[in-house]
Amino acid sequence: MSDLTRHVCEPRLPPARISIIIPCYNEEPVIPFLRRELTTFLDALPCKSEVILVNDGSRDNTLTLLVEWAQEDPRIHILQLSRNFGQDVATTAGLDHATGDAVILMDSDLQDPLHAIYGMIEQYCAGYDVVYGEREKRTGESPFKLLSAWLFYRLMRLLAYRDLPADVGNFRLISRPCLDALSKMRESHRFLRGMIAWVGFPQTSVIYRRESRVAGVTKYSVGKMLLFAWSAAVSFSTAPLNLSFVLGGVAGLFAIEEMVRALLAHTMGWYVIPGWTSLMVVTSLIGSCLLISLGILGQYIARIYEQAKARPLYLVSRTYGDPRKVLEGTRESLLALQEVHASR
Repeated sequence: MSDLTRHVCEPRLPPARISIIIPCYNEEPVIPFLRRELTTFLDALPCKSEVILVNDGSRDNTLTLLVEWAQEDPRIHILQLSRNFGQDVATTAGLDHATGDAVILMDSDLQDPLHAIYGMIEQYCAGYDVVYGEREKRTGESPFKLLSAWLFYRLMRLLAYRDLPADVGNFRLISRPCLDALSKMRESHRFLRGMIAWVGFPQTSVIYRRESRVAGVTKYSVGKMLLFAWSAAVSFSTAPLNLSFVLGGVAGLFAIEEMVRALLAHTMGWYVIPGWTSLMVVTSLIGSCLLISLGILGQYIARIYEQAKARPLYLVSRTYGDPRKVLEGTRESLLALQEVHASR
């Protein structure tokens, strides 16, 4: 972090209210474990708390379990999205509804230990606005998974954002001032890890040991991780466009090499099939580079097209466990009906 902007951190009081944001997608096996562990953690917190669980269009019984939980615990609020919008958009929905002075982002699989949040709160009190969990060790994962995860985060730093912290997932604390700044960024294709790093503010890390999943299976295979890295790069950085420029330069070098070889063959009388090899090599190379460059450019144009539609990032079909939001929705509906009646 030494190459980042230096900030003077001023100590502050512990947060009076903490919001915990957890996106859920087909996590039926995990919810009972999450409920037990999170309830114990919330009971021990010395401040007020709320948990916003965003059901991102789950197809199993995740929503049923979440609603039962919310009915028995007033600290639990459920956002039911109208369909699956993706993890970062679901997390954004939770951030938009959070009311805490400090907001915790975490996954539902309990691989990120809840006790690490105490260390994040300590750094928050020291004046930091972003405290992310940095994985010291990953237990219960194969050597191939560890290697692919290591390559994934380095690839993200290379293609998406060079100041992106390595070995860091979504598990982090965000202060209210930082969240207010982050909320101004409404791009359709979201890469929250890069966006949080981009907004700046004093940032630090808490080292922790990542545990195995308590139940269920991961939603990120190696292929999905690579696809996510590419999508993040195209959505957040111009590095792929620069890569297409490099490909053009490499193709030009090969063309020059083939030109020199053809001239030498002609002047020195080397036996070659006249023009066929060099023509095929250069034509194929230039053609492939052109197609790759057009494909990369098309990815950016497609994202411009999506952003120009100005559609909402997500749609909430229903909320559970938060009477304030229900009352607000009812009040808005009554006002709309009154306006229609008055216009008649």
